[in-house]
Amino acid sequence: MDTLEDLNRKLDGAKDIKSVVKAMKAMAAANISQYEAAVASLGDYYHTVTLGIKAYLKAEKILTVIENPGAGKDEDQTVCVIVFGSDLGLVGQFNDLLSGSVQQSLNVITGKKEIWVIGERIQALLADAGLNITKSYAVPVSIDAVTPLIQSLLIEIEEIREIRNIKQFYVFHNQPKTGSSYEPVLQRLLPLDEKWMQDLMAIQWPTNTIPEVIGNTVTTLSALINAYLFVSVFRASTESLAAENASRLEAMQRAEKSISDMLENLGKKFQSLRQRMIDEELFDVVSGFEALKKKSNR
Repeated sequence: MDTLEDLNRKLDGAKDIKSVVKAMKAMAAANISQYEAAVASLGDYYHTVTLGIKAYLKAEKILTVIENPGAGKDEDQTVCVIVFGSDLGLVGQFNDLLSGSVQQSLNVITGKKEIWVIGERIQALLADAGLNITKSYAVPVSIDAVTPLIQSLLIEIEEIREIRNIKQFYVFHNQPKTGSSYEPVLQRLLPLDEKWMQDLMAIQWPTNTIPEVIGNTVTTLSALINAYLFVSVFRASTESLAAENASRLEAMQRAEKSISDMLENLGKKFQSLRQRMIDEELFDVVSGFEALKKKSNR
């Protein structure tokens, strides 16, 4: 049975944990705001870039796919998969759901798999599943740290495309949903295939003016494609960070409620035990007084 000292020690420990949980909850809430703002602004930028590519294709009367994805059907081809996870824990099922989605999706993608991971937690889960982890990166700690990571990834992508002739690139990450929920999503980054072009051409041009390209068409297309790749990977990273902090906030809210319930129960036990000990002491005093009184009367 717990003593008053035991209960008091448990109460102090629970209060300390609750303070840490509150701090992490506040940090997650603050981070969500900056990442959600980045995701919203990226949506507008992404739309502008896709309109630019569509304008180029219409102006140059290009109606065929930019790159032939047929080589990806060869079993000997290597497929590069980029997975955005987390470095830190206390994020609920964030990494577990993503890991399950990656494993399930890779079962239907042909070719040898090469996995690049962002985050130690997701790396451990995928490595335990027997997947081939070839590159790992730290998760950005702020929105300012996202750009250097994306630039490094794009440089690596360009190098292995030229040196090793790898054509297929996929990106996996968790995407925020309404409220604090999220879901794993898959994006085919490269090659830019026929479906990508169909979706692009289906976008409504905002005016009746016929678009035209001014300047060197080769450099224009290169700049647009580079911008498209950058914003695609950047958006995946910021959406992952927003989902991670939303998951952490939800986990901290559950933890805070559990600790509050624990503190309430411990407090009741402490008060009950303290009252019982006071009652016992009073009973001993009264009993002693009665015994002395009877002895005095005799």
